[in-house]
Amino acid sequence: MTGHRIVPDTTRRAARTPGNRYGNRPTMKDVAARAGVGLKTVSRVVNGEPGVTPETERRVQEAIDALGFRRNDSARVLRKGRTASIGLVLEDLADPFYGPLSRAVEEVARAHGALLINGSSAEDPEREQELVLALCARRVDGLVVIPAGDDHRYLEPEVKAGVATVFVDRPAGQIDADVVVSDNFGGARDGVAHLIAHGHRRIGFIGDMPRIHTAAERLRGYRAAMEDAGITVQGSWMSLGVTDPERVRRAAEEMLAGPRPVTAIFTGNNRVTVTVVRVLAEHPPGAALVGFDDIELADLLRPGVTVVAQDAAALGRTAAERLFRQLDGTLLAPERIELPTRLVTRGSGELPPAH
Repeated sequence: MTGHRIVPDTTRRAARTPGNRYGNRPTMKDVAARAGVGLKTVSRVVNGEPGVTPETERRVQEAIDALGFRRNDSARVLRKGRTASIGLVLEDLADPFYGPLSRAVEEVARAHGALLINGSSAEDPEREQELVLALCARRVDGLVVIPAGDDHRYLEPEVKAGVATVFVDRPAGQIDADVVVSDNFGGARDGVAHLIAHGHRRIGFIGDMPRIHTAAERLRGYRAAMEDAGITVQGSWMSLGVTDPERVRRAAEEMLAGPRPVTAIFTGNNRVTVTVVRVLAEHPPGAALVGFDDIELADLLRPGVTVVAQDAAALGRTAAERLFRQLDGTLLAPERIELPTRLVTRGSGELPPAH
């Protein structure tokens, strides 16, 4: 049998003895006893302090390796008041947009010797608050938050106590705090203007819930582009709400029906775009489409999906770097940092009006 190791019965019996119960981790005292040195010597080796001969350090390290000892940082936390950990509160861990953002935050944290703890608010303000305060109770040094709510005064005591905080993707509500966002308004305006430049006048907008900052800004960009072109927007051309596929499908089908349907659709985020792509495939000749946020395999579809792309990794990296500058004490007043978007043309946004 390959890939398996047979454990002798004697080993299994030893594993059940009271002195070796599951969860009993080896201590510095155990290391000292095995290496034949004092506790202070082990402490110096573990913490990289001077005053230990190479031979003694070798014996201590061999004992550490043999026992599987891992330093317990709890005492260091109590002494220094820092946990070398930061919390990241996302909207939805399953959303592909947050993958590169989370990874970028983790890379910056790792470069600073810090551990990243992730959690999801599921777009619920109460859950966001509960999660944030739970992370604070575990004494994280800082927080990167994608806010679900619009009132973050509950964080004021934590910020005053020294918890560094940066909001990303959306601004904080009712408190002054650093925020890193994309140019949602400008990106949406550019995407809709692109459709107008290709001859479209009846352009629908399907977005997320209007209380969400990004959704409201993208709707504002849509309206601005239409107004700039002298186009009066019809109420039936706009639909905002949950990104549930059934709701989005219904909105798209209604816009594409009737004697004067829309000839193009601008979608407010990646989840909406995926559903609209499916709907358009069922309604040839398809309407033109531009989506906010890139989607996986967008370049492999026919036509490819034209998108307004934001750099999720840059959002995460910028927010995390800002956070560690706060922790280092090199920042003063909170700032709003806005990153540019870019239009990626692949075919769907360049289709002319079908009627």
